[in-house]
Amino acid sequence: MNKHVFIILIFISFCSFGQQKAFKGDPDRAFKVARDLAFNKQRKQAQDTLLFILTKYPDYHDIRSFLASTYSWDGEYKKAKEAFDYVLKKAPDRLDTWQAAIKNELYSEAPFSALKMANKALLYFPNNPDILYLKASAEDGSGNPEEALLTINNILQESPNHEKSKAYKISLTDKLSLNMIGLNAAVDVYSETFDPMQYYLLKYVRQTKFGGIHFKINFNRRFQSNGLQYEVDMYPRIVKGLYAYVNFGLSNSFLFPNIRYGAELYKSLPKSFEASLGFRSLKYSTTTNIYTGSVGWYTGNSYWSFRAYVTPGDPGASKSGTLNYRKYRRDANNYLSINVGMGFSPDIYRFDFGGNEETIINLNSQKLNFGYYFSSKNNKNLWGALAGVSHQEISFNPGSYFWIYSFSLSWNMKFK
Repeated sequence: MNKHVFIILIFISFCSFGQQKAFKGDPDRAFKVARDLAFNKQRKQAQDTLLFILTKYPDYHDIRSFLASTYSWDGEYKKAKEAFDYVLKKAPDRLDTWQAAIKNELYSEAPFSALKMANKALLYFPNNPDILYLKASAEDGSGNPEEALLTINNILQESPNHEKSKAYKISLTDKLSLNMIGLNAAVDVYSETFDPMQYYLLKYVRQTKFGGIHFKINFNRRFQSNGLQYEVDMYPRIVKGLYAYVNFGLSNSFLFPNIRYGAELYKSLPKSFEASLGFRSLKYSTTTNIYTGSVGWYTGNSYWSFRAYVTPGDPGASKSGTLNYRKYRRDANNYLSINVGMGFSPDIYRFDFGGNEETIINLNSQKLNFGYYFSSKNNKNLWGALAGVSHQEISFNPGSYFWIYSFSLSWNMKFK
C-alpha cells in the first residue's frame, strides 16, 4: 500500500473513533490500525485506539495483551502489569502473555516478582523452555546465578538446541568463575645500545562481592640482571557507579621500585562516559609521585579512553598521555585495541632510575601498540597478543633516540 494512502486511512480511522462515544466498528480492523500506529512511532494514538475498542470488547485478550506490551515498551511497567494480570486471570493458558508479563517484571527490575510469575506460568506450561529461560533470568537477577545455571542445564537436557539457553550458559559459567590464573611474557628489542629486555608475569585473581583482588609476581631480566616484584591490585566497589583501584608492591631488586603504591577512583557518568582520578608513587633512592586521570566513553561496540600523567619535577612537570581504542566483538573478552602515546611515564619499568628520576621523567617518547584479545567459546581460556613500537630518547645521551620493538603474549584461565 502507498505510504501516503496508509497514513490517510489511519488518520480517518482514528478520527472516526474519536467522534464516537462508544465503539461501534470492526474490532479486528481497528486492532490492525492500532498495531500499525504502534509500530510507526505513534504509540499514544495506538493506546487510545486500543482502550476505545476495549470499552466494547473488554475480554478481547489479544488487544489488552498488546496494549500491556506497548506500556512496557514505554517504561510504564505498573500499567502494563495491571493489564497483563487482567488477561492472565481470565485466560491463564496464553503462553505469549505469560512471557510478555514476566519480561515486563524483569524490565522493571523486579526479579523476585518475575520469578514468582515464572513459577506460576510453569504450572500451566510444565518444562516449557522459554518460560524456564525467563525463570533463569529472574534467578540470576535475584542474586542466585547458581540456581539460574541449574535451570539452564535442565532446559538443555530436554531441549539441547535451545540457542538462547546455550548462550546464557556460557555467560553464567563465566560469571560464576570467580578464580583466574594468568601468565604474560613480553620482550623489548632495542635498535641499539641494549640487549633485549624480558618481562614475565604470574597472577592469581579472585572475584569477591566487594570487588576483584589480583596477586601478581613480576619477573624481569634487564641489564643482564634478574629481579622480582610482588604486587597486589584491588578494585573495591564502593557504591553503584563508583569503584576504586588500589595498588601496593614490594621489591629488593634495582630493576623495580623498592616500594610502589597508588590509588584511583572511577566514576560512571551520563551518556556512557567514565572518569577517574588518582596517583602512583614509586620509591627508589628518592620517591617519584605521578598524578593521573582518565576519561572513557563507550559507544556501541567501541570504547575510547584518554589517560594523562603529570609528574612534578624541576624545572617543570613532566607530562604524558595515552589514547586507547577498543573494538569489541562478541563480549568484553574479545576485542582489538590500538594504543597511541606521547611523553615518558616513570610508571613503565624499562629503566633503573638510580637516583636520576628528574632526568628520566623528562625524556621524550612516542609509542604505538596493536593488540588482539580473544577467548575460547566457553570463555574459560583467554588469550592475547600485542605488538608495538616506541621512539625513545636516550637517558644518557639527550637529543638522541632509539627504537624499541615490543611483543607480548598472555594467557588466562578462569575456574570456580
